[in-house]
Amino acid sequence: MLRRLAADTRGAEIAEAAAVLPLMFMMLLGIFWFGQAFSIYGAITRAAQEGARAGAAPYCSTCTGNSLTQYETNAVSAVQATLLASKLDPTQARPPAPAPTVFSCITQAPVPCPGATNFCVQAPIELTNFASGGTRACEISVSFQYPFQFWLPFTSLNQQRIWINASARMRMEAH
Repeated sequence: MLRRLAADTRGAEIAEAAAVLPLMFMMLLGIFWFGQAFSIYGAITRAAQEGARAGAAPYCSTCTGNSLTQYETNAVSAVQATLLASKLDPTQARPPAPAPTVFSCITQAPVPCPGATNFCVQAPIELTNFASGGTRACEISVSFQYPFQFWLPFTSLNQQRIWINASARMRMEAH
């Protein structure tokens, strides 16, 4: 009787499926949620690039009474429009912490992030690859963070919020 019971394999497939299917399901969920995070990373990086592009032109380095409010407004508007086009909520963004340390290309003083928006727009800042002895060039920097929340049950990542960083720089064209 014991020999016949040990040789009987009925139900083995069900036991194997019960052991393997939860692991397969967790792997599929992980692939899905990491894909979602990567998609959001691409969208916010594109938004930062569009913001830097919109804020960079036209910049007047020789104008008297030059106010960067217009350039910052252009950059923030472009970032918001790109995030909305990607079906992301711009109000969930926040400035990066800590703020990037950059220096003005005019006064050589540190340029802070404005506190009025969810995005850090710093301009005019010194070009990062500025070669000494050449002509001085300025650029604009747009950076922010966007939240993402995983849903992976039975893991340490379940309901955990991470902040994905996005930043872009663009040379400001003087006229």
